[in-house]
Amino acid sequence: MPAENPTVLVSVTLWPGATLRDAVRRLRLADDEVDMAYGLVGVDPARHLYALLVTPSAGERIRGTSGAGGPYADPRIEPFGPPEPGDDKD
Repeated sequence: MPAENPTVLVSVTLWPGATLRDAVRRLRLADDEVDMAYGLVGVDPARHLYALLVTPSAGERIRGTSGAGGPYADPRIEPFGPPEPGDDKD
């Protein structure tokens, strides 16, 4: 999935050492529904909670799935305040 496509965050409870492939299988997602470049991010290691980016339709499909959360908005993070001299713009 290209990075410029809209995505939503979802969370999933897995086991320690889980991989993105494990999350994809657990949530029954297709590879093109997942931002593979973002990967699987550990959110709360003590609770074995991970996050990944998926298409909005995939996020809606997993809503209510046991052990999954979301979908949550994935807003672009911008710097606060005026640009500093030398800052590059997108």
